[in-house]
Amino acid sequence: MPDSFLGTGWSFPPAFDKMAGSVEMTSDELDIQCSLQILLTTRPGERVMQPDYGCDLDEMLFEPMTTTFMTHISEMIKTAILYYEPRIQLNNVQIDDNQEAEGIILIIIDYTVSTTNSRFNYVFPYYKNEGTEIIS
Repeated sequence: MPDSFLGTGWSFPPAFDKMAGSVEMTSDELDIQCSLQILLTTRPGERVMQPDYGCDLDEMLFEPMTTTFMTHISEMIKTAILYYEPRIQLNNVQIDDNQEAEGIILIIIDYTVSTTNSRFNYVFPYYKNEGTEIIS
């Protein structure tokens, strides 16, 4: 993994190998997908040394599903990726609201890895309903 030209980072969520005494790592395209997951789930202000890092999707939780809402989310994601994920070129962000009645919105990110010119999709499920079936 040290010779990966797309980067290597900790797996997400972080996992540890007790036998080797090390952290599990991800590389290449998987590292980019983990980076996108972290970027979309981090609220701005959560990182001490990078207070602007993240995408504030939590603030959109109770907004009505309108064209304005979908455009705003799409632009927030595009801006976050532009500033914080230089390894990819964003092709499209699409919002799939077919499961809105169930409280699920799928955010489909179509991107090209700059160094390899390979295209990938990343689907981020955005849940609008709170956890009502949590068993205590």
